Amino acid sequence: MATESLTYGFADAPEAPSADRQITYIAAISEALREEMRRNENVFVMGEDVGGGFGGAFKVTKGLADEFGDGRVMNMPLAEGGFVGAGTGMALMGLRPVIEMQFADFISSAFDIIVQFAATAHYRWDGAVPWVIRAPSDGGIRSGPFHSQNPEAWFIHTPGLKVVAPATPADAKGLLTAAIRDNNPVIYFESKPLYRSVKGYVPAGEHVTPLGQANLVRSGSDLSIITYGSQVREALTAAAALAQSGIEADVLDLRTLKPLDEEAILETARKTGKIMVVHAANQLAGLGGEIAARIAEKAFEWLDAPVCRLGGLDTPIPFSPPLEDAYRPNALKIEALARELAAY
Repeated sequence: MATESLTYGFADAPEAPSADRQITYIAAISEALREEMRRNENVFVMGEDVGGGFGGAFKVTKGLADEFGDGRVMNMPLAEGGFVGAGTGMALMGLRPVIEMQFADFISSAFDIIVQFAATAHYRWDGAVPWVIRAPSDGGIRSGPFHSQNPEAWFIHTPGLKVVAPATPADAKGLLTAAIRDNNPVIYFESKPLYRSVKGYVPAGEHVTPLGQANLVRSGSDLSIITYGSQVREALTAAAALAQSGIEADVLDLRTLKPLDEEAILETARKTGKIMVVHAANQLAGLGGEIAARIAEKAFEWLDAPVCRLGGLDTPIPFSPPLEDAYRPNALKIEALARELAAY
């Protein structure tokens, strides 16, 4: 896997979209923010170091303050619980904050505000909380246990939230646009390893990827790999290697983790009968278990093998490169498990 620079505060700003629309994942996120702020004056950005000339830890918001001013690109103190709470109040009053977590790991500091207040406001008061929390997540870039976590399972388990995890530049833009326009609180997990290591076609102008719709990114008949985020790329690499041995795999990119596209999951399960679920988050109590359970409940008669899972180990994410490689799923591990599954 290509690695992201560790000089987070000093990386170049996202490049401007090129004429052929092949842009990076990080540029697609930045473009969605800019376009939605232009479209709706109630959309604004808040977070640590997002304003001024800094543009956030990864430069996603670079240049936004120049166009929209400090009133709509608001620097916040190192107090996630405080500014997520403020953003929740602003959302209840009709604004649409896009709240940047410097790293997804720090979202736990705002956990109470998110799960006790924002997630329940509609059910308690019939009040909309149309904020988005942008959460740079995932490891593989040697950042250690405080800057590499994938905490999506906490929020998938929380009623009242929506959770998305784009794997491509086009979906990074389209899902963020949809999330900003949604009247529910949305946690938007963006995969740091993909920021500048992947480019793809992204439509110019308005581009919306509906929440709750998975995408079959490769079609096969022998087995299915269900995944999301950075592991989509790993799964596609593994599927290409498997194809050289005559094993053809479906690769389903979930894109939205809550609400899940259950029908797309069941459709690929019925099609191939052999399913593996892959995620970078630690395997224990991860989303893979929920997917496996739904398949067992609703597609059992189509199965030709037990549903298998591949996730991170049940440890904090190591800083040591060899240990982190041992912790994380990757294309080689996916391929090896897929070969066992195909031979079952």
